[in-house]
Amino acid sequence: MRRITWVLAIVMCFSIVLAGCGKKDEAGIVKDLNEVVGKLDSYEGSGVMTLHTGETPQMYKVQVWYMNPSYYRIALTNAQKDITQIVLRNDQGVYVLTPSLNKSFRFQSDWPDNQGQVYLYQTLVRSILSDNTRQFVDDKDSYVFEVAANYNTQSLVRQKIWLSKDGYKPQQVQVSDSSAQVVVEVKFDQFEFGKKFDKKDFDMQENLNTAAGSQGTMLEVDENGQLVEKTADTQTADSGNAASVPALNEDFGIILPTYSPDGVEEKATQPVGSDRSSVMVQYDGEYQYTILESRSLDRAVSLQKGDMIDMGFTFGQLSGDDLQTLTWTQDGLDFQITSADLPVNEMVKIAASMQDQTGK
Repeated sequence: MRRITWVLAIVMCFSIVLAGCGKKDEAGIVKDLNEVVGKLDSYEGSGVMTLHTGETPQMYKVQVWYMNPSYYRIALTNAQKDITQIVLRNDQGVYVLTPSLNKSFRFQSDWPDNQGQVYLYQTLVRSILSDNTRQFVDDKDSYVFEVAANYNTQSLVRQKIWLSKDGYKPQQVQVSDSSAQVVVEVKFDQFEFGKKFDKKDFDMQENLNTAAGSQGTMLEVDENGQLVEKTADTQTADSGNAASVPALNEDFGIILPTYSPDGVEEKATQPVGSDRSSVMVQYDGEYQYTILESRSLDRAVSLQKGDMIDMGFTFGQLSGDDLQTLTWTQDGLDFQITSADLPVNEMVKIAASMQDQTGK
């Protein structure tokens, strides 16, 4: 009898060991994620973001740096046009830099705490932790979560997040609209926890100087829609195909949106200023708004009133209360959408439909 008892005890202990070596369940993974994000010190990640908001998919190279407690650097490069925009958060505030135009803006903002970012690790993990209705799949080398999307826009409602089983590193994100169509997709090609940074890496002037003086590589899209890198020498030889900054004069080419809300029509177009260096397009109907296009000039760093808006393809500024204005820069032009009744998410959709257009 005593021998049988010992055998049973050994079998039970062996079973417990096997159970402990088994697959992690959803609850265990969620617990781990909570600990990982709570102890997060720093990371560096990069990948390709694809936006399916215009007539053709637009790809952007994304590089993300984070250092505890609240230092961020996001570099967003338009793959087709070789235009980089950098967003910094440091002790002085939040900066939006456009090095090619030597342009910088500073915001007093708690970004990104007040706005989810599809390429930030904290945003992805917190969306998993906060959604009690999340769906979970154990898929080969990945843990896949499907959760609610929270990106301050009504058009993005769900997202799927792929995390590696080795350390919970982000691999891929797909954000979908109410029709289950993927609108934004991010594929990470590199991610490293514990990356060593210095405060100067998040300094505004340091980044502006470095970006302005860097020869680097140019990201383009080949005939198959794939990202390719071109060296500085190749860029020089191929400069005839490079995107150029439009000249704003009497032959100003107007960039018109391909999207407008239902019940809205273009009403009038007119030049602004004695030198015809700007143009205003008016829309009327269900909503009334104007679009102003003008040459983007070098500007000193200035504190901007309003909120920084992540528009997907770039970062804009939203200002005003009763009369709101969304401002952004693209291809050497400054754009403004101003309206008293147009919802912000509609402004962003209109802007997105203009970012792959050429002057008409």
